[in-house]
Amino acid sequence: MERYKIIKEVGNGTFGTVWRALNKHTGEVVAIKKMKKKYYSWEECISLREVKSLRKMNHPNIVKLKEVIRENDILYFVFEYMEYNLYHLMKGKAKPFTEVEVRNWCYQVFQGLSYMHQRGYFHRDLKPENLLVSKDVIKIADFGLAREINSKPPYTEYVSTRWYRAPEVLLQSPIYNAAVDMWAMGAIMAELFTLRPLFPGSSEADEIYKICSVLGTPSRTEWAEGLELANVINYQFPQVAGLHFSSLMPSASNDAVNLIMSLCSWDPCKRPTAMEALQHPFFQSCFYIPPSLRPKAAMVRTPPSVASREVLEQKSARRCSAALSNSKPMSFSVTKSNESLSAAGVQRKLEMTRQDSLKSEKSIKGLLKEQPRYRPPIKNSPAAKSPAKARGISDAVGKLANLTISSGRQPAKRTMPPPLRAGGYHGRSDSFLRRSQENISAKVGARKVAG
Repeated sequence: MERYKIIKEVGNGTFGTVWRALNKHTGEVVAIKKMKKKYYSWEECISLREVKSLRKMNHPNIVKLKEVIRENDILYFVFEYMEYNLYHLMKGKAKPFTEVEVRNWCYQVFQGLSYMHQRGYFHRDLKPENLLVSKDVIKIADFGLAREINSKPPYTEYVSTRWYRAPEVLLQSPIYNAAVDMWAMGAIMAELFTLRPLFPGSSEADEIYKICSVLGTPSRTEWAEGLELANVINYQFPQVAGLHFSSLMPSASNDAVNLIMSLCSWDPCKRPTAMEALQHPFFQSCFYIPPSLRPKAAMVRTPPSVASREVLEQKSARRCSAALSNSKPMSFSVTKSNESLSAAGVQRKLEMTRQDSLKSEKSIKGLLKEQPRYRPPIKNSPAAKSPAKARGISDAVGKLANLTISSGRQPAKRTMPPPLRAGGYHGRSDSFLRRSQENISAKVGARKVAG
């Protein structure tokens, strides 16, 4: 703990105290949770549900556990720091949140819940205090009561704060699952629209009464298992008609009311899963992009204009050398996005262009070597008798000599007809070599500018 400087206390709960602290080495602000219970072995610390669950999860909407420290039998959890929790934001709010804000927050929470449930855990203590907010990002926190879905019952009776506790837990059901998280999310969504808790019961019995006052008394067709649980503990549901959700949340849209009603169903089997909730029409107009799907800022992308110019440069390099020698070298404007390119990357590109030019030069020299030596025409041969035909062949050879081979392809091996002219042998033309060397230098110069 010597690496951290405590700034102030930001929370005090049943199991521990939370501080805002500063990492002396990195300057990062973190949240440190000091557990009230003492731990005398490291194995005991690692076996905690909060540690086991958070070690298996890595999601942008789940708070990140950075470090676990045991010092003098005291256990500390070091988390990433978040500015507020949802309860503080609601407490200081004069007007209800807009539907856009509610949609974006709930969309992120359902994504975190879907990730968590798919990995075999459910939270069991969802409430506004355990939803941390920084700017437009919200994260699920406090996994002290998290449990594996496949763990064996019976489960503990105390699960979550009473106002967000599912009815099957209130009726002391020994078996429950991730549907308790969906019930809590329905109550939290309604509270975001009204800034008042939906089921503010003062005890377990009063909590069930508050639920019946909103949903109405459950019938056997609605929740037969719930009536059996009530008979086991000798409890009778109050006979209440219930209310319409739209009257409780006048600012909420029909899609929002429909989603909250489905989340707050008596029967846990009728509540949507987190994945199904994300597909609800309420989230169809949600344009929020999770941080995990956002493009990384570190990635440097070439602007389209520069990319198109590079394509043109590559095409021009493949053209005939005569056209390349007459063309002007291409100039590229340096944009801000290209400033972050490393010197190593530029050096590598220059080396690649230099190698391409060398390959091109070798291919041309190879072509020159592959041409057969001239042999004088035999008397009475068609070439000797027809000077016009010989001139046509010589012109064709001259045109072929003006072509260059791209560095990306191997030169085709073909036998060239001997350059003939009427009147005998005049030797190899030096202009061919001169033009080839000029083309090579022009091509290398153009590629260096492109680099």
